[in-house]
Amino acid sequence: MKLGDKKPQKIPMYVYYIIVGVIIVLLNLLVVPAVQERSIQKTDYSTFIKNVEEGNVSKATVEEDYIYYEVGSEESGNAILCKTVKMDDPDLVNRLLEADVTMDEVLPESPSIFMTLLFSYVVPIAIFILLGRWLSKKMMNSMGGGPGGMMSFGKSNAKVYVKSSTGIKFSDVAGEDEAKELLTEIVDYLHNPQKYTEIGASMPKGALLVGPPGTGKTLLAKAVAGEAEVPFFSISGSEFVEMFVGMGAAKVRDLFKQANEKAPCIVFIDEIDTIGKKRDGAGFTGGNDEREQTLNQLLTEMDGFDGSKGVVILAATNRPDSLDPALLRPGRFDRRIPVELPDLQGREEILRVHAKKIKIADSVRFDEIAKAAAGASGAELANIVNEAALRAVRDGRKFATQADFEESIEVVIAGYQKKNRVLSNKEKLIVSYHEIGHALVAAKQTESAPVHKITIIPRTSGALGYTMQVDEKEHFLMSKEELENKIATFTGGRAAEELIFHSITTGASNDIEQATKLARAMITRYGMSEDFDMVAMENVSNQYLGGDASLACSFETQTLLDKKVVELVKKQHEKALTILKENMPKLHELAKYLYEHETITGEEFMKILQEPVPVLEEA
Repeated sequence: MKLGDKKPQKIPMYVYYIIVGVIIVLLNLLVVPAVQERSIQKTDYSTFIKNVEEGNVSKATVEEDYIYYEVGSEESGNAILCKTVKMDDPDLVNRLLEADVTMDEVLPESPSIFMTLLFSYVVPIAIFILLGRWLSKKMMNSMGGGPGGMMSFGKSNAKVYVKSSTGIKFSDVAGEDEAKELLTEIVDYLHNPQKYTEIGASMPKGALLVGPPGTGKTLLAKAVAGEAEVPFFSISGSEFVEMFVGMGAAKVRDLFKQANEKAPCIVFIDEIDTIGKKRDGAGFTGGNDEREQTLNQLLTEMDGFDGSKGVVILAATNRPDSLDPALLRPGRFDRRIPVELPDLQGREEILRVHAKKIKIADSVRFDEIAKAAAGASGAELANIVNEAALRAVRDGRKFATQADFEESIEVVIAGYQKKNRVLSNKEKLIVSYHEIGHALVAAKQTESAPVHKITIIPRTSGALGYTMQVDEKEHFLMSKEELENKIATFTGGRAAEELIFHSITTGASNDIEQATKLARAMITRYGMSEDFDMVAMENVSNQYLGGDASLACSFETQTLLDKKVVELVKKQHEKALTILKENMPKLHELAKYLYEHETITGEEFMKILQEPVPVLEEA
């Protein structure tokens, strides 16, 4: 089976029943009458009359067009069935009565009883039985016995890709150099095991790929199989979960049995956290019991198989903190390989790999696109490239341009432009001042990311406008001052509304959420508060799935935390108000320009901001 092959559609069961019925009908209509027809002798009418007068006819059946008669008797065993054409003979009945001929109302049976029984009953029944057995196997495959079926008890249902069939190599995976380097050792072992056995080294039995969704964990596993050119078993953790207790464990046994038979090979279990969650003392019945049996069987099989045969177990998860410790100990999943979000260079490499599949303009700068797509995963970058190609097609061009890629980034971040949403002039003016408030506060602070683009065109995500900032370089550490600047930037939109319109709107809801979340993290997780020093007040779980946080302090401390968060956000809000008051002429000028043009670039913004403010001469 090759990747990308379409799975053939299953033929409905009623089609097979129709075929069987048609075959039986054809046998009875064509074969049986033909056999009967061959056993009947055809004679002329004069021969029939002569046999009647000589007393040789014992039975006769007169039909509309033909006369069937029997010459001889069944008792003597030499009866012959004959057939002649019916003539206009008014004395026929009298002749038959005078010759003591028995006149039947139905066609006499064929003297070849064996052939009639054979083709009328034995052959149709045999065909029906054979087709029935074949149909039952088909039903087992579609309803239960085959891959994915309800009745496939104990079968692992793993998809098997024979060597070289995946067609994926390490060259097809970009942005994960560290992960590829760790996995290259596994490939080398599968190619040259004697190099490791000579020194007494054994290959790790299992490698666990961990990272956020969309970073290429499954792609890396397929690339390992493609480089090693060995059979590749792929199965999801959810496929082990069954409605019957014990079936998941049976599937694990079957999977490892197949793997040992095809060694050297690679077994890949995707989303292993489905069956590998931590065991606890609660719930030893129902679904939990089935899951724990499956996990226990997996642990046993990983201990039992011989790693020197070349069977390597790869698994992927984005919830490593939920896995059972027994699964992570040495001897099982010996190696933990992080597959993180790509850095700036990695994003550029991923964009180039996916851009090979589409036609692009020579002027496309992938370094600029990679900067604007900070924090994007490999899957999101692939989507950005595809969106750029789609946009080029919509605009009637044969290749994608830099503008297509920049717009596709905005589509991934904020959604498509909502063309049917028309803002009133007042709302449009408020949004203009709001977005310029963000941009102006960011530009007037040191160590803030430069403004890349400002727009007041509504998006399908619900945003009425947004300000995009792009860092010139990749940042892995952020200081307390930088975080405070980000909070001040978040509050800049609301501050502009307060200064200009002396009123506030609901447009700052997302800004408030982001500012509050960042301020709380500074105090509870980053230790950036003098009152709590380096004491962690929050525990973070599921770091690869958004990072759920839970407070780990008393109720009194929580009250104090809330107070400190409010003070921090309020202080930065006042800072934003001060910056805008000091740059009020530029606030009006930039807001007017954005109101008229709806979208401005970072270069246009900085050019207007750096121009001197005209001095009005006194009259």
